[in-house]
Amino acid sequence: MTTERVSALLTDLYQLNMVQAYLDHDETRTAVFEFFVRTLPARRGFLLAAGLEQALDYLENLRFSAAEIAWLKSTGRFRQNLLDYLADFRFSGDVHAMPEGTTFFANEPILRVTAPLPQAQFAESRLINILHFQTLIAAKAARMVLAAPDKALVDFGMRRAHGAEAGTMAARASYIAGFAGTATVSAGREFGIPLYGTMAHSFIEAFDDETAAFAAFAQSRPDNLVLLIDTYDTEAAARKVVALAPRLKAAGIAIRGVRLDSGDLVALSKSVRKILDAGGLGELTIFASGGLDEDSLVAFAEANAPIDGLGIGTSLTTSADVPNLDSVYKMQEYAGLARRKRSAKKATWPGRKQVWRRYGADGRMAGDVLALEGRGHAGEPLIELVVQNGRRLRPAPSLVEVRRRAARELERLPEPLRRLEAGTTYPVEVADELKQLAAEVDRRLALQQPRP
Repeated sequence: MTTERVSALLTDLYQLNMVQAYLDHDETRTAVFEFFVRTLPARRGFLLAAGLEQALDYLENLRFSAAEIAWLKSTGRFRQNLLDYLADFRFSGDVHAMPEGTTFFANEPILRVTAPLPQAQFAESRLINILHFQTLIAAKAARMVLAAPDKALVDFGMRRAHGAEAGTMAARASYIAGFAGTATVSAGREFGIPLYGTMAHSFIEAFDDETAAFAAFAQSRPDNLVLLIDTYDTEAAARKVVALAPRLKAAGIAIRGVRLDSGDLVALSKSVRKILDAGGLGELTIFASGGLDEDSLVAFAEANAPIDGLGIGTSLTTSADVPNLDSVYKMQEYAGLARRKRSAKKATWPGRKQVWRRYGADGRMAGDVLALEGRGHAGEPLIELVVQNGRRLRPAPSLVEVRRRAARELERLPEPLRRLEAGTTYPVEVADELKQLAAEVDRRLALQQPRP
């Protein structure tokens, strides 16, 4: 895998403002921050953790170049003590996290950073940026995988993703969730994700004869040959494929499938299937694309549409129905004391936390407990130490291993969640000791307030 350095200045100004103030007032003791999602959107009964490897890469490689420090100095905003601090900036803390590909729910931290306060604080913006996006896309992709478990799903969405990094990382997140591959070439190079691609309508339009276009493409790209047949008359094009197939076979070229990209995909897939079967091409697959989402996939299944694979674009890489998650990175402890936010509708549970997951006799998830770290509960602990003193404890798992974990996690979801039933909730209990700690923090803060 290749990783291009992202500028340390890809952050919010207030991070640098706070680091300056922390240094000025010698507030550099150990802080604990956790990343979690406050509430689940209505169309998300669960989320899928993704982006951990890029988050750890960020922390591991976080440096300020001389040019970046010089620019900060030129702004006149910061004092020399901050500039000197940034010149030697290295992440030296610990990271606990849920493994990528783990399902999780509201208020369950998927990453915890324990580090000197300026370090832990500064990392906030980019960590949210990384974890939010990949988790958002992985959750969307997982819904599609559950909606079409026997279909090959391919990411077609780079062209409408919100930027270059988003296009590549959407391919990664969707592959983790169970997609077969992507059309995004950079994701193939960066992560080894299988690449899929056919042709555009413009290729067909460049030839005066549709059959000639099919033959020309077949001669140039004979491997895994899939022909796009809806540029003009879809059924007529299917008959042209039937007529062309023997000629190509004689030249040693086998047509693998046809692609539909518009129109009534259910009706067209059925009529095209009949034409191909009648022409002796029963082995050809039908691949569909064009404005699809999980609702489309459910509709195809209900209609018994003979579609073997699907290309998913805009709805995936923008998570169009739910374009953001209420994700946050909040301080839970500083200088050995538990901390919490008490703002209306944004209150947090204090302290370092662990999530314990119980399973039923059928092997399906039965409920989680959000607890304080170090307190034992029934079930399996989900959060583990992955970075200690700034160093990873083990090599990163392969993307195939992460993908396998995600598949096991989706298989173990309760059946209503697997069926994407609207309004389905999953039980997450807040442990008594966590409630007690919150009350203790509140009492401590109340004593510190000036009396009227």
